[in-house]
Amino acid sequence: MKTIRNPVQSEINVKKSQFICSLFPTKTKAESKQIIQKLNEQYSDATHNCTAYIASDGEGFDDDGEPGGTAGKPMINVLRKNELHNVTAVVTRYFGGIKLGAGGLVRAYSKSVMEAIGQAEILEIEEYDVYTITFEYSEIKTADGEVRTNNLDVIDKQYSDKVSYDIVSKDNRDLLKIFEKYSGKIVIDFKNKQFLEKN
Repeated sequence: MKTIRNPVQSEINVKKSQFICSLFPTKTKAESKQIIQKLNEQYSDATHNCTAYIASDGEGFDDDGEPGGTAGKPMINVLRKNELHNVTAVVTRYFGGIKLGAGGLVRAYSKSVMEAIGQAEILEIEEYDVYTITFEYSEIKTADGEVRTNNLDVIDKQYSDKVSYDIVSKDNRDLLKIFEKYSGKIVIDFKNKQFLEKN
C-alpha cells in the first residue's frame, strides 16, 4: 500500500477558475473530517470545497454543491488509481465566471488531485500488528536481547512503575511465541494494528 509522507498543496487554473488541491496524510475518518472542517473554515470564501478520503476505517467523498459525480467521485478515483491509502484530498474552487460543463469539471478536479500527488513524496506502507510487552526494570536486558536477536522494531517505550515497549515484527513472526518462555516475567498483549513505513 502507499500513502504520502507530508501534506502538499498544488494549484491549477482552468478557464479562469482556480483549483487548489490540499493533500494530507490521514489515518482515520475522524482525522479526515477534522482536516476537511479546518479547510472549510480556511477557505470559507471559496465557491466549493470538494473532498475525497481513503482512511483505514472507511472512505468517502463530497461534491459540495458541484453537479453530482463531477468532483468528489473523480477525486477518489484518482486516489484509488494511484493506490493511495490513509490520505485526504480537498479541492478548493474559486469560480472564474466561465462554466466548465460536467466533463470539464471531472477533468479539472481529477487533474487537480493528480498535480498534488505528483508533488507528494509517496511512501510504501504495510499494516502490522502492534504488541505491548511489559516487564520489571530488572528484565530490560532480557527484553532488549530478544528485540535485537529477533530483529523486532520498538516503536514506543514507556518507563513508569514498570517498563513497556510497543513492538512490531516487520516479517510478521509470531511475537507471542518469542516471549512465551518468559511467562510471568514479560507480559505480552496485542495493542492494535498500525500502518508503518515498509523497510
